[in-house]
Amino acid sequence: MDRFRLDGKVCVVTGGARGIGRAIACGLKDAGGAVVLADIDLQGAQRCAQELGTDAVQLDVTDSLSIGHAFDTVVARYGRIDVLVNNAGIVRNTAATETDDASWRAVLAVNLDGVFYCSRQAGRRMLQQGGGCIVNLASMSGSIANRPQPQASYNASKAAVIHLTKSLAGEWASGNVRVNAISPGYVATELTQAGLANEAWRNAWLDGTPMRRLARPDEIAPAVIFLASDASSFMTGADLVIDGGYTLW
Repeated sequence: MDRFRLDGKVCVVTGGARGIGRAIACGLKDAGGAVVLADIDLQGAQRCAQELGTDAVQLDVTDSLSIGHAFDTVVARYGRIDVLVNNAGIVRNTAATETDDASWRAVLAVNLDGVFYCSRQAGRRMLQQGGGCIVNLASMSGSIANRPQPQASYNASKAAVIHLTKSLAGEWASGNVRVNAISPGYVATELTQAGLANEAWRNAWLDGTPMRRLARPDEIAPAVIFLASDASSFMTGADLVIDGGYTLW
């Protein structure tokens, strides 16, 4: 079981102040990692960090300069970055015909550009230091089109994250930098609260999930620990689907 430990590893979690990100941060800390919550909401990240006994920095995943500054701060404090979890994400449930350019770009900017910008910054550092792990939070929406809610921009962004994961994994494998993705199904977080309040959506989500429930955030965290640890040392470019069976049907 020691191979699942992260003792001495410096772990950065984007969007770590709430939801899945918070649960991941808690799991990484429990596994021995030195965890830094990187969030655009600095006050929220600091409150969460105080509760979990971790650290926090401000980071806007859509801004390369912000990312560079945040990662420089982490390296100044800890000397390196061993694990990056690209968790920050947003969704806009608008019909494709009603989605304006700004809304489309906003989703792609956070969900795809942010993953690339953060991975690029971390990848440079990891290649220089001789290795590291990146875990991208994709979604089952990257492999299927959800129903009944419209979310073409979200689905497209997550499909791109899965392929970006494979592309970076291939480029960086020789430098001992592993890049993997996790594709959750519906998870009970703030992001899904509005959908759960819609009876038609809620019933469709549950009817489409063989396990007949949503995941808890703490059910996603163990997979991140696995991918960030030596337990997955021969694994790169993979996409782990954790969806209660949704994509079986």
